[in-house]
Amino acid sequence: MFDGLQRISAPPTGSYGRGVHDDENTPALHGVRVLELGTLIAGPFCGRLLADHGADVVKVEAPDRPDPLRDWGQAELDGHHFFWTVHARGKRCITLDLRRPRGREVFLDLVEHADVVVESFRPGTLEKWGLGPDVLAERNPRLVLARVSGYGQTGPHSSRPGYASVAEAVSGMRHLNGFPGGPPPRAALSIGDSLAGMFAVQGVLTALWSRDRPGSDGRGQVVDVSLAESCLALLESTIPDYSATGLVRGPGGTRLDGLAPSNLYRCADDRWLIIAANQDTVFGRLCTAMGRPGLAEDPRFATHTARGRHQDDIDAIVADWAAGHDADALTALLESAGVVVGPVNTVADVVTDPQFRARDMLVPHRDEAIGRDVLGPGVVPKLSRTPGSVRWAGPPRPGTHTAEVLTELLGLDAAQLDALAAENVT
Repeated sequence: MFDGLQRISAPPTGSYGRGVHDDENTPALHGVRVLELGTLIAGPFCGRLLADHGADVVKVEAPDRPDPLRDWGQAELDGHHFFWTVHARGKRCITLDLRRPRGREVFLDLVEHADVVVESFRPGTLEKWGLGPDVLAERNPRLVLARVSGYGQTGPHSSRPGYASVAEAVSGMRHLNGFPGGPPPRAALSIGDSLAGMFAVQGVLTALWSRDRPGSDGRGQVVDVSLAESCLALLESTIPDYSATGLVRGPGGTRLDGLAPSNLYRCADDRWLIIAANQDTVFGRLCTAMGRPGLAEDPRFATHTARGRHQDDIDAIVADWAAGHDADALTALLESAGVVVGPVNTVADVVTDPQFRARDMLVPHRDEAIGRDVLGPGVVPKLSRTPGSVRWAGPPRPGTHTAEVLTELLGLDAAQLDALAAENVT
């Protein structure tokens, strides 16, 4: 199953330093240290993306409350789930109780050695523990603090807990999903969480550049990311459409209203293809491939705007034509004609896709919890000179790297580590 795929090794010893490296393939974020707080998806996804590009991400879990993500996921093997395998990859995991004064002291000592803290608690939690932005900045003025929450750190709803499903709904995103007249379904993924994690990475990198650019005062800042706002940011022209004309865009089913032909079409073998030929030049190629070049001159279909007005008509024509071909033959025909086309793949199709394999997007992770390799997604984006990599899968046990991190960064000896453990701080 893993033939020809890059194998991910165990974490290399001594690979976390912040010095200058001459190797041009050194990851882009080598030397950036991140302390990741919080649980579940959005904050940990941010940490995962930073780790993929070489940041030393130290995940902090409470000794008695490990991240619930360790037990999340649909599939199970020997009591183990695989959400954690992917989202904790490339990270070092320590346990530290921030609810205890000694735990907070140790954390503040770690902050002095960090560039970034990522947290995804409900707003006010860090402040309740005496670890608010002002306290962190006093210990490390260069620190970038990324705060991920349901609604942001301010505003009338800031104190509400937030999950991706609700964020997708209140932002207007969920209203656009599904079919007219039906209930608005969700994608079978935590889209709102992933969007927030990606925007958090954008904010972190922007803040690091602002801190370190020529002429800067070298100070960090707070990056405030809301799940709801991250979803809202993707709504394209829906807000100005409504503001200017009163149009409330609704769900379009398998198509996007006004873009045609660009839809899902059933083939003779009952497989589905996406055919996207809404651009004028591509539509002309589709008409030629269909053996009906005159359609491109038909006033109903000659322009993008005209096809949008007569979307049902052109969709019916393409659907009738596609129904007479098997999916593979139709794909080959349209690809040779320069028409955008693609199948609706299951994950079983994805893991055998030669394009994803060729670009290292299907990477074996050595999952020590089950003692075997499992596939996970590769690194996005691809950098030409300083590529990222999946260095190792998520550590199977909380606190795997506690002694290593506290010794390396704070110089604690064995007796001090034992004392922290005895006090239930780690």
